[in-house]
Amino acid sequence: MTSLFFLVFLFSSSLTLNVDANLNYVEALSKSLLFFQGQRSGPLPTDQQLSWRASSGLSDGSSANVDLTGGYYDAGDNIKFNFPMAFTTTMLSWSTLEYGAQMGPHLQNVSRVNIRWATDYLLKCATATPGKLYVGVGDPNADHKCWERPEDMDTPRTVYSVSPSNPGSDVAAETAAALAAATMVFREVDSEYSLLLLAAAKNVMQFAIQYRGNYSDSLSSSVCPFYCSYSGYKDELMWGAAWLLKATDDSNYKNFIESLGGGDHPDIFNWDSKYAGAYVLLSQRALVNKDINYELYKQEAESFICKILPNSPSTHYTPGGLMYKLPQSNLQHVTAIIFLLTTYAKYMKATQHTFNCGNSVNIVPDTLISLSKQQVDYILGENPIKMSYMVGFGSSFPMRIHHRASSLPSQVLLSKPFNCTEGFQFYHTQNPNPNILTGAIVGGPDKNDEYPDKRDDYIHSEPATYINAPFVGPLAYFASRGSA
Repeated sequence: MTSLFFLVFLFSSSLTLNVDANLNYVEALSKSLLFFQGQRSGPLPTDQQLSWRASSGLSDGSSANVDLTGGYYDAGDNIKFNFPMAFTTTMLSWSTLEYGAQMGPHLQNVSRVNIRWATDYLLKCATATPGKLYVGVGDPNADHKCWERPEDMDTPRTVYSVSPSNPGSDVAAETAAALAAATMVFREVDSEYSLLLLAAAKNVMQFAIQYRGNYSDSLSSSVCPFYCSYSGYKDELMWGAAWLLKATDDSNYKNFIESLGGGDHPDIFNWDSKYAGAYVLLSQRALVNKDINYELYKQEAESFICKILPNSPSTHYTPGGLMYKLPQSNLQHVTAIIFLLTTYAKYMKATQHTFNCGNSVNIVPDTLISLSKQQVDYILGENPIKMSYMVGFGSSFPMRIHHRASSLPSQVLLSKPFNCTEGFQFYHTQNPNPNILTGAIVGGPDKNDEYPDKRDDYIHSEPATYINAPFVGPLAYFASRGSA
C-alpha cells in the first residue's frame, strides 16, 4: 500500500510539472536575492535598488559602546536576531557553494553581496569585545508593541550577548557555522576577507565548545520566545563543527563531532533544528568522497528523507500537495527541507547512488528532484488558489504582508516620522502595502491550501530571511535546467 501510494503521488506530481512551462525560475531567483535589500539595517549604499528603504539602526551597539550597525532585520519587525540571521547566512552560503555556477556570474555576485552584508555584521559581533559574542540588537517586547518604519524606530536598541559566565553554545555555534561557510564563498574572490572570517569562525566555535550552555538560560522568559533555541545546543555544535570541518579539513573537528555521539532522528530542518542539515552536509563525504567514516551520517540523512517523502506518518501534505510541517510560518520548513532534498539528490547523482525506505520503492535522485520541484512550483503559484507566495512574482501574490517597512509610507516619499502607535493606522487598513517587498516569501497557506492575505495574520503573512535563504539553492538548480 505504501509503495502504491508513493508511486501515485509521484505520477500526480509529474502531471503538475508539465503545466509550469511559464514559471521563470531565473526571475524568481533574482527576486529572491533582491528581497534581502528590504531587510537591510545600517547605512544603505548608493546602489540600493529597493529605494523605498533608507538607512536605519545607525546607533546600534552604542549602549554597549560598540559598533553593531549593519546586518538584517530577520522578518517583519525591526529586531536583529543573530540566531536566525546566522542560519540565514549559512544557508545563503551553502546555496552559493553548491549552486553558484548555476546562478551565473551576476547573481552569484549578488548572493555574495547579501552574504557579506551579514558577515560584516557578524564579524563585529564576534570581535568587538574579547571574551564576548554579541547576539542581537533590539528589545523584542518593546518593538512588537509598535508599528514603525525601521528608519523611525525609537524603541530601546538593547544589546544582547553571551560570555563565559552566560554561555550560549547554540547561537555561538550557529554564528561559527555562518562564518565558516562564508569563508569558502569568499576564498577565491577575496582571500584576505576569507581568512578573517575563518579566524573568527574558529574562535567562536571554540567559545561554543568550551563554555557549554543554552542561550535561553541567560535570558528572561519575556525575551526568550524571540531569541532562543528549543532544541538544545548539541545540534548546533554538530552543525558548526561540520562547517568548520568542510572549511578546514581539520580532523579535530571530525573527532569532536564523533565525541558528541549520536544525534536526534529529525523530521524537520529550520533555524532552530540543525541535525538534518548536518547529516546531509557530512554525508557528502560518504557519498562523493567515499569516506566510510561518514557512513553513519549518510544513513541518518536518508532516514530523515524517508520521513519527508509522501505517505510518511511524520510529514503531512495539504490537499494541493504542499509539504506541511507546522502552522506558524510553514514555508520556512518547506524551503529548508527542499534545499536538503535537492542537494542530497545532487550527491546521489554524482555517484549513481540509490536507497530505499524499507519498502519496495527504490529512491533515485529524480525522486527527490521531482518532489522538490513540485514544492518550488507550488510556492511560485502552481497551487489550488493560483497564488504565488513570493511577493512580486506572478500575477497574484500577497499584497498585505506583515512587514513594518513594506506597510508604512516610505520615508523617501513621506519624511514625517511615525511614532510607536501612529503606524497602527496602516497596520489595520485593508489597503495593499504601499511598498512592494520584491522577492519576499511569506509564511504561506494553511493546511487546507487557504491564504487570507491579512496583515495581522502573521503566522501566514510574515516574510523572513530564513525562508528565502534556503530557497535560493533549489531556484538556482531549476533555473539552470530551464522550465522543462
